[in-house]
Amino acid sequence: MSLDQLCTQPIIETDRFVLRPVRKSDVGLISHYASEERVARMTSRIPHPLPPGAIEAFVERAMADNRDEYVWAIDGTRDGGPELQGVISLDRMDRGQSEVGYWVAPVFWNTGLATEAVRALVDGNPFSDATMFASVFQDNPASARVLIHCGFEYLGDAETFSVARDANVATWTYSRKL
Repeated sequence: MSLDQLCTQPIIETDRFVLRPVRKSDVGLISHYASEERVARMTSRIPHPLPPGAIEAFVERAMADNRDEYVWAIDGTRDGGPELQGVISLDRMDRGQSEVGYWVAPVFWNTGLATEAVRALVDGNPFSDATMFASVFQDNPASARVLIHCGFEYLGDAETFSVARDANVATWTYSRKL
């Protein structure tokens, strides 16, 4: 794996894909995949149905110079795959900590892509974090397995509001010391 710098956000390369900053040309594929109810319901922030302009605004925020959340596209063109297979992010916190968030398009579920993407982000540790956190909905054990396979340890239960569900949803919270 190599780590290259593009502006303030690193590019993380693996044999299977590249984690690269999202760009305006990603709006179409992000909209296509994020509008899928199965994707939106497993995130806290993606509304369902998607309102007009939501993904454009998301990409603009992700590209802003003053952002706290760094968003990468999982770009599979290196391995002959599509330009966007999912999204992974680090939401910067204080004291050398970040929160990991991710989703993968349903067509790539059960392929190990999410595990590889989280592992690449953890191994690359682009911001030299001391700790990374992540939360998953308790009705999404596959995402919990991704975190466990990447060395995250269970911290406890909590709940988070899901925009798509319009409700608080029980979560499992994990951390990884780096």
